[in-house]
Amino acid sequence: MATQGYAFGPDTPWQAELEDAFAYVETPDQLVTIDEVKADMAKPVPMDRLVCGDVGYGKTEIAVRAAFKAVQDGKQVAVLVPTTLLVQQHLETFSERYAPFPVTVKALSRFQSDAEATQVVAGLADGSVDVVIGTHRLITGQVRFKDLGLVVIDEEQRFGVEHKETLKQLRTDVDVLAMSATPIPRTLEMAVTGIREMSTLATPPEERHPVLTFVGPYDEKQVVAAVRRELLREGQVFYVHNKVASIGRAAARLAELVPEARIAVAHGQMGEHQLEQVIVDFWEKRFDVLVCTTIVETGLDISNANTLILERADLLGLSQLHQLRGRVGRGRERAYGYLMYPPDRPLTETAHDRLATMAANTDLGSGMQIALKDLEIRGAGNLLGGEQSGHIAGVGFDLYVRMVADAVAAFRGEVDQRPPGGDHRAAGGRARPARVHRARAAAPRGVPQDRRSHDGGCP
Repeated sequence: MATQGYAFGPDTPWQAELEDAFAYVETPDQLVTIDEVKADMAKPVPMDRLVCGDVGYGKTEIAVRAAFKAVQDGKQVAVLVPTTLLVQQHLETFSERYAPFPVTVKALSRFQSDAEATQVVAGLADGSVDVVIGTHRLITGQVRFKDLGLVVIDEEQRFGVEHKETLKQLRTDVDVLAMSATPIPRTLEMAVTGIREMSTLATPPEERHPVLTFVGPYDEKQVVAAVRRELLREGQVFYVHNKVASIGRAAARLAELVPEARIAVAHGQMGEHQLEQVIVDFWEKRFDVLVCTTIVETGLDISNANTLILERADLLGLSQLHQLRGRVGRGRERAYGYLMYPPDRPLTETAHDRLATMAANTDLGSGMQIALKDLEIRGAGNLLGGEQSGHIAGVGFDLYVRMVADAVAAFRGEVDQRPPGGDHRAAGGRARPARVHRARAAAPRGVPQDRRSHDGGCP
């Protein structure tokens, strides 16, 4: 906040034209969020906003508009996404929306040949490419921008601390827009304590239904029934088997169980053209069942696929489970999600907590609750260091949050309104934390501080 950023100008007539061409009706939350993003871009302080909206709630449109606004001011835009499939999908969306305007959109991932990639990198350096959509290749340090104005991070929870640090070197004065359905604990913590600005999209698009979620032990009869029911209504199925070594066997077994289904396989170790072809064929309904790894987790939008079967749900994280469930139920049909675990092995406590959370939060827009539960299960990590999750055992969570909140308030020049008695600082302005610190440290390390009050003792 102390650095000087670029203040973008007011909307141009082209901006209005682009926004009017949006094929859907914006939800009220979308309109508010778009206004907040534009207001942030117009300030001389670099934007650092997190847009938390559930799967399929229209986050991409916000990115499309923000990127266009940056390009109108002669700036370049980098859109960072976690998977090659999502690069393709965004490239189509952005290119289609920008078709009537003189905006050059390029992609940078392993789907491009070396010659194409070299051309894109050169275009970014000389300013002829306005918007680049890419995977981690964008942050390897080999890409130089002529005049970068905005970085959009889609599916923020898929990038680690190092990636974000590399971005910071690109962007001391660049505006950043992070988007996620389930932010990682550390990012969510920053938003909750007020270090980052946050917008929430909570209104579902019209005619959406929640995904009916079943959590239980793996049962072949149930899998067969689920696949057949989807085939009867001419729908498609995602069958997630997250091991490349045995994915062929899983597909063969499924073909034995449901011989009438047309089955395809997709995973990240396939050649790029082969993978792209399989996804396109699935999208064009040439296959009924896609046996895949979690490569389909982010951003795939296939509205005819409305049954998801997850073989080993006990091995996946909360945001992965939520994202995978978000691949179905994107049309008007009722969707079904089967989260299964091996019947013969005991679940770990954390896996049980995760699956219980998924079973409890099935409503539309429950991504935020799931992210908060993730924060509770894994802890908030270290704000200034590399740990993205974990409990701040040394200081104690509540004191830590209060210290952070005080520091943020002091920086913003906001006066602390709390009565002096209720504050953790004594009258002399020095803190009383030494005693608190000792009391907290007496607890066994690794026990989340905010849970010990429920152990029978006094809070």
